[in-house]
Amino acid sequence: MERFYREVWTRADEAVAHEILHPGFRFRASLGPEKTGPEGFIEYMRLIHAALSGYTCTILDVIEQGDRAAARLRFAGLHRGTFFGVAPTGREIAWSGAAFFATDDSRITSLWVLGDVDAVKQQLDQDGRAPLTP
Repeated sequence: MERFYREVWTRADEAVAHEILHPGFRFRASLGPEKTGPEGFIEYMRLIHAALSGYTCTILDVIEQGDRAAARLRFAGLHRGTFFGVAPTGREIAWSGAAFFATDDSRITSLWVLGDVDAVKQQLDQDGRAPLTP
């Protein structure tokens, strides 16, 4: 999990994504539709990094049990591309979330991330009308 957030999400290292994500990997997040396989996740990751430069995921707490783990997280980035239909503001945005991982002891098989989408929208929206989709 730490390697996933440090190398894959924060550094956008696609080679590591292919290495640590199972070929049948399933990814579901608050900011978009379910993605499958490493390529599906990488496509999503590219969109987030295009919208938020310097994007980071910081692990705040972790609970592990067998082949499952949960983490409390902080996400942040500089709004440099269209995000939730909002043109770049140049502002730093940050929000909290939780992630639930499953593995097969060698690779991550699934990940479900729940982020505080309302906090994202509030930071992007200055006129009270943020769109509902990224």
